[in-house]
Amino acid sequence: MVSWHTKRSQTIRTQVNTDLSQLAQVLAWFNQIDHAAVPRFIWLQCELALAEGFTNAVRHAHHNLPVETPIEIELTLYDQAIELRIWDYGAGFDLEKSLQALPWPNELEAGGRGLKIIAQTADVFHYIPVEQQRNCLLMIKTYGR
Repeated sequence: MVSWHTKRSQTIRTQVNTDLSQLAQVLAWFNQIDHAAVPRFIWLQCELALAEGFTNAVRHAHHNLPVETPIEIELTLYDQAIELRIWDYGAGFDLEKSLQALPWPNELEAGGRGLKIIAQTADVFHYIPVEQQRNCLLMIKTYGR
């Protein structure tokens, strides 16, 4: 039996500045990949998770860093999964502890939903320190099994 992660279809990468105005560019980049085989609902969930992850990198991880600080994003589309990675240069945090401490936000609040939305959307969700004093937000969403 072949696992979903052994049959990679395509990988794309981008790098943008730490600027919320780059969100439209990030979403356009995301939607350029041929995703016809991905159920529309799954694709939209991943698009939302990407928007939340990018916004969190700008607002939280990079809040004291210059606008020129890069945020790198990678999307790999597999036969039965979507894998998103967002790298930041922030101080890092304990994702599990933060998720447990966060109440479900009020619908009328302007923020505070990002991590909860990603956690509910993704089948795999991690925030891990990596090389060069960076962190990687990893989200995997499976489908078609």
